Amino acid sequence: MSFGEPERRPRPFARRTRGQVVAAAVCLVLGTGLIGGAVTGAWLADGPEGPGTRHAFAVAGDLWHEVPVDQLFPPTVQGRGAGPGEADRVWTRIAVAPDSGCKGAFDALLTRALAPVGCERLLRATYTDATQSHVTTVGLLFTEADAAGMEALARRFERERLDRRGDLMPLPYAAKDTAAEGFGPDQRASWAVSVLTDAPVVVYAVSGWADGRTVDEPQPAEDAMRSGATTAPAQAGLGHEARGLADRFERALRQRAGTPTERPS
Repeated sequence: MSFGEPERRPRPFARRTRGQVVAAAVCLVLGTGLIGGAVTGAWLADGPEGPGTRHAFAVAGDLWHEVPVDQLFPPTVQGRGAGPGEADRVWTRIAVAPDSGCKGAFDALLTRALAPVGCERLLRATYTDATQSHVTTVGLLFTEADAAGMEALARRFERERLDRRGDLMPLPYAAKDTAAEGFGPDQRASWAVSVLTDAPVVVYAVSGWADGRTVDEPQPAEDAMRSGATTAPAQAGLGHEARGLADRFERALRQRAGTPTERPS
């Protein structure tokens, strides 16, 4: 055994020609590219325009005839943090309208604004709050439009602020022998309209007082919910009623359809 220089043994893979090095680098780049492309392709497949979203869009369009009415419009709806000051709300269903088309269901101007997406079916139900002093009609308009059509309508509503125009308020559903019997066009106090882009559905809610009082200055929910708002609908919390119910039905519809993302509407 020698304590001199360590013994040097041949290293058959240590020395490579320049051509071998270049070839190995090319293989590495190509392999990485193929793997990356496969991963990217799989990610895009469930992206905004992928089959996952397209499937959810189609499923949402069929909910009106596949889901029982007590599931689409539950007898009670919990509104945790939905009231003024994030107070909890509980709404009780008092009437369900027969499913129908849209003829006569909206005022003329709103009918015209919604015309580009068509009307497959309209479902409506009216709820009252725990004190039975407020009534709110929720509507689910299932359209005939594809994703591009819903995108176009949503852009128009946002660009022209159609959801805040008093002449485009949805109509309530008044049912005899209920707290909503006197809930007509003149009793509308606040409203919310959401044009979904990941489902062929327009969700809306319109609220008012259960005692049948008329409202001189209806106010869109977003304005009525603002801090410091002093209008009668704002002071009564009717903006929170409309927006709170509309949001919960919008969320429930997306969950049933399996929509992968919740994009602003």
